[in-house]
Amino acid sequence: MVWVRCVVVPMMCVAMLAGCSLPRGAALQSEILSEQSSETPSFQVVEVTRARVAQLAQWPVTGWAGHYHWFGRDRAPDSAVILTGDMLDMSVWESQENSLLAGMGSKMTALPRMTVSESGTVFLPYVGDVEVRGLTEGAARNRLQSRLEEIAPAVQVQLAVTPGRNNAVDLVGGVASPGRYPLDSRATTILSVIAEGGGIDPGLRNPVVRLHRDGRGHDILAADLLRSPARNVRVRGGDQITIVEDDRSFNVLGAAGIQQVVPFERETLSAMEALSVMGGLQASRADPKGVLVLRDYEAKDLRPGGAGPDMQQVVFTLDLTSADGLFAARQFRINPGDTVLATESPVSGARTILGLLGTVVGVTGTVDNL
Repeated sequence: MVWVRCVVVPMMCVAMLAGCSLPRGAALQSEILSEQSSETPSFQVVEVTRARVAQLAQWPVTGWAGHYHWFGRDRAPDSAVILTGDMLDMSVWESQENSLLAGMGSKMTALPRMTVSESGTVFLPYVGDVEVRGLTEGAARNRLQSRLEEIAPAVQVQLAVTPGRNNAVDLVGGVASPGRYPLDSRATTILSVIAEGGGIDPGLRNPVVRLHRDGRGHDILAADLLRSPARNVRVRGGDQITIVEDDRSFNVLGAAGIQQVVPFERETLSAMEALSVMGGLQASRADPKGVLVLRDYEAKDLRPGGAGPDMQQVVFTLDLTSADGLFAARQFRINPGDTVLATESPVSGARTILGLLGTVVGVTGTVDNL
């Protein structure tokens, strides 16, 4: 009877275990992709290989524009130019008697403060409007003096320029001291302005520097801006600068080292880099042939024929057991909003069954010994 229990009981256990669903931490790849074989699948399955990765890189980008828009550094004279809204304080010196501008017994006249008009001019008594916008302070002084010499040959002009709204930048947020900062040089760079505002807030995770100019936005990771001097562009009057956190992220599920929302730590992220960020795969559970990337496209992104997705929901499959799959994973990019799913290996379920079976057999043997 003992041998009957030793054979029959385990067989009954196997039958019972086969007839029920064992608890798992992740789905099997075959379970997720089974719908693909139906007549009307609701998603597209795309295998990521080295032969296809270049083509896949041309597909529409999801979750963001695909790259940060920035510009290269440009050179400029180390002097400020006069802009609309700047204020000019001008003093006129004359050596002649009976001056048109100077008062009785005085050789100097301080003219009322002048504001550069929308047309770029200031008004001078006895002269009229004089164009000064776009000139440096020295060039504007020479032009004003030459115009006054038409009525007073021995005149000399002293000029001081106070930057107005259009010759200052707004440091909106993400720094210790937000505010408006006048530009004292045409070569003032964005890092100089940020430093003047107290530097980037250390509490920001993966900060992005955002510059608004002429109705357009320009973005760059702060780490890239600090790393590359060529990207430290000069600012212009009217620019608005703010530093924000990079809000791009992707989801991690299944038999991975972590299961959570993972922020992007760099401008672009490959599937291989994403696997490293998410703590790799769980060696005892994960199926290295079944790493899936789930992505949603918009209807306008559909481009049947290989130039784009055939369906709005796409599952990209990666096989990390081959050199081809590993190299493809190094080049295939993860988009913000993607879900990276590490499916569970079928072997893990078999191990669970064998473990439970061993426990049952052990208990049976104990009963027999009684």
